[in-house]
Amino acid sequence: MCRHLAYLGPPRTLHELLYAPEFSLERQSYAPRMNGTCILNADGFGAGWYDPARDRPVRYRRSQPMWTDVSFADVAEVVRSGCAVAAVRSATVGFPVDESCAQPFTDSERLFSHNGRIEGFAGVEAKLRELAGDLAPIPDARAPVDSALIFALAAGRWRAGGTLAEGLAHAVEVTAALAPGRYNLLAADGRTLAATAWGDTLFVRRGEGAVIASEPYDDAPGWEEVPDRSLVTVDHLGVHVSPL
Repeated sequence: MCRHLAYLGPPRTLHELLYAPEFSLERQSYAPRMNGTCILNADGFGAGWYDPARDRPVRYRRSQPMWTDVSFADVAEVVRSGCAVAAVRSATVGFPVDESCAQPFTDSERLFSHNGRIEGFAGVEAKLRELAGDLAPIPDARAPVDSALIFALAAGRWRAGGTLAEGLAHAVEVTAALAPGRYNLLAADGRTLAATAWGDTLFVRRGEGAVIASEPYDDAPGWEEVPDRSLVTVDHLGVHVSPL
């Protein structure tokens, strides 16, 4: 189980998004309020954000707990972005605690995070690899974790011309047809966010900038719980939630 968050709107510092709230993502790494299967998300973390100076997102990932990285906490106070994705990880038994497994993943243009697991992964891994196709062009799709093959399915659809939301919906539908699991996915491309709620909590907050998160990072009004098996999209037109 993991926790993740995405933001789209006027530029904000990473500190405002990830550290300042009372129940921030950093706090969720050691004291999540809605984790159903674990009490810590201490097996790595990552953040990705878009900067006008680059044509691809910037990423920072570590295999250590988020609360132990004081250097990133310092940097977060001065990094500003209008689109960001971040995640803290609780590793599924059998997968390594390694930086390569920390999310968000990227295909050089988009950011991706998976909160959940594929049940009985060993029994469907070969089929998923067959469906995902050639993983060589996307290094993160070869990470030694189940999330990487879900990412590969989404990235394949994106590279074929699919929208951000279509890529996530395709990945969930293909994977869920093979195995039960929790398939809460999150993605960004700098202009749009997309997310799925499938087996775990997901919330959205509208306003001056939209936030999608595994759980609310404060108790202020405005958080809306996304129904299970739903697809969320956020763009310049607002927030849209539809059945998945």
